Amino acid sequence: MVKKKKFKKEILVGWDEKAVKDIANESYVQTIFRRFCHHHLAVISLAVLALLVAAALLAPVIAPYDPDEIVGTFSGAPCREFWLGTDQIGRDVLSRLLYAMRISLLVGVMATLISTVIGVVLGLIAGYFGKGADMIIMRFTDMVMSFPYILLVLVAAAVFKPGLWNIILILGFVDWPGIARLVRGNVLNLRETNFIKGNIVAGMPLGHILFSEILPNTVAPILVYATSVLALSMLDEAALSFLGQGVQPPTASLGNMLNGAQSLTVLTKQPWLWIPPGLLIILLVMSINFIGDALRDALDPNSRG
Repeated sequence: MVKKKKFKKEILVGWDEKAVKDIANESYVQTIFRRFCHHHLAVISLAVLALLVAAALLAPVIAPYDPDEIVGTFSGAPCREFWLGTDQIGRDVLSRLLYAMRISLLVGVMATLISTVIGVVLGLIAGYFGKGADMIIMRFTDMVMSFPYILLVLVAAAVFKPGLWNIILILGFVDWPGIARLVRGNVLNLRETNFIKGNIVAGMPLGHILFSEILPNTVAPILVYATSVLALSMLDEAALSFLGQGVQPPTASLGNMLNGAQSLTVLTKQPWLWIPPGLLIILLVMSINFIGDALRDALDPNSRG
């Protein structure tokens, strides 16, 4: 009895008794939320990302001008009328930035969705069935991953006509191998567990086993990996548009707004043309990465937070 009392005291040192009871009674979602909130940078990043997404979605309402309309002087400096100045042909930079964020977010989300669906389906098939299916899918995955990533994207962008939906499809079909390998590894472990073997013995349908039993137990790593794919897709779109192989003018994207900064005159004397889109790309990508790091720790069952 004396040992038990000492053990309890050691556990509760520095802890409030009510807080311990609250933690013991909280749900899985509440536990994740609590752990996520411990990452202050991630909480700030989530607020910044929410603000930027809201600004992009409300662009038709809050943009002062039409993004494609010539409303001022060529390469006009920031002033009371044009807060971020005008571009080389007199369009309002602030209005184009708001609409450019919509394009970058659309590309990132859609490319991530496509690559995640492809990777999850192929990973489930390879991990669950194994043998021939596993060998064929994994060798194809290794072949895709053996090509230099940026070179593969550039070649695909050059072969197909540059445009918004072509870029989304290219990035979606190039980013899936990492998710496929991740899902396959998790499925190989889950396939040997007793609850999956019990479902097989009970004669449960294959679809139920894959999508109701195995997939929910792999959602956490998929979600974390998807955040990195989202950030990477947005960077790839910006790079391709900067090189003229992505979203084509007059449609505004953060990448093609940076395209005009290739001139030394623009870089040195007209910073309002390249600093705002560059800062937005940095803010979006850093926010998503910080959120992904926090989610990884929050969803880790071994975390002590």
